[in-house]
Amino acid sequence: MDPSIIPLAGISVGIIVPLAVFFWLYHEAKNKNETILEISKNLDDPIKLERLLRIFDERKKEPVDYRRGGLITIFVGVGVYFLGLFAMGSFFEGVGLLVGFIGIGTMAAGYIYPNTSEEITKVVEDFEER
Repeated sequence: MDPSIIPLAGISVGIIVPLAVFFWLYHEAKNKNETILEISKNLDDPIKLERLLRIFDERKKEPVDYRRGGLITIFVGVGVYFLGLFAMGSFFEGVGLLVGFIGIGTMAAGYIYPNTSEEITKVVEDFEER
C-alpha cells in the first residue's frame, strides 16, 4: 500500500466532513420550511398559523442559561482531570483543570448576568427601589 494515501485521506476527510454537514443542515432546514408551507396551506385560521410559527421559533427566543452550561462544563473538566490522573497522564490533568475553570467562569457569568425575563424584571425593580 502506498504511504502517501494516509495524508491524502486525512485531507479529504477535512474537506468532505464540513461539506457533508453543510449539505445536511441545508436539507434539514429546507424540509422544515416545506413542511411549514404545506401545513399553512391547509390551515384556514390565521391564529393557528401564528401559533404554529411560534412553536418553531420558541427555541430561538429562550436565553442561554450560563449556570447550567457552566455546571456541565465543570463536571466535564472534572472527568477529564480524573481521566488524566488515573489513566492518561499529566497533560489531561491540565486540560481537565482548564476546562473546569472555564466552567467556573461560565457559571459566574450566569449569576452576574440575568437570563430570564423574570430575573431581569426583578433586577430592574430592585434597582428602581434604591
